[in-house]
Amino acid sequence: MATKALLADLTHAYQVETGVVVQIESVGGVDAAKRVQAGEVFDMVLLAADAIERLIASGHVQQGSRNDWVRSPVAVAVQAGTVHPDLSNEAALKAAVLASPSLSYSTGPSGVYLEKLFERWGIADQIKTRIVVPAPGTPVGELVAKGQAALGFQQLSELISMPGIDVLGTLPEDVAFITTFSAGIAQIITNDTSRVAAVQSFLQFLASPRVEDIKRKQGMDF
Repeated sequence: MATKALLADLTHAYQVETGVVVQIESVGGVDAAKRVQAGEVFDMVLLAADAIERLIASGHVQQGSRNDWVRSPVAVAVQAGTVHPDLSNEAALKAAVLASPSLSYSTGPSGVYLEKLFERWGIADQIKTRIVVPAPGTPVGELVAKGQAALGFQQLSELISMPGIDVLGTLPEDVAFITTFSAGIAQIITNDTSRVAAVQSFLQFLASPRVEDIKRKQGMDF
């Protein structure tokens, strides 16, 4: 979901440039991987790099087709108009987490990272009851905007245009986390050479320097 808005912009730009229509269905990363593993027919899969590697290892994505196309940092947000905690370094972030009455983060790579960070800090058990788990398809920013979570962590791209919140910035440099998103060609279309070529053309476009400005507008880079 972190790349949903960006992919909408990129597929539009690709259509304008080439006349080719690309249809993207954005769902949670776990669900996307399950659907690919279940044998659904897709031309390509776009997920975090480690998830693409697992699909390559399981034979669902073609060997050698992985294409890293964008990097996305994790950011922090609070409800609009509320106090902005200090997040200037790791110690300040830890203090803000401990002081927060409730917090929320996604179930994707950023959430896994944060859970490990909280464990390293030795506070995982202490804050466990304060964590608000977003329902599938519900952005963390939405929970923050409604006041259901005082502190929210999610990909900057998912927070950047959410109404009702103040984005405080990305995680401090000493604990920053950036997800690399990759794409791969589905194994199921291997024998359709013209379709594979069409996918390769689109993936090259995604990683090309000429779309860097589009990525930056969505809070990402490469």
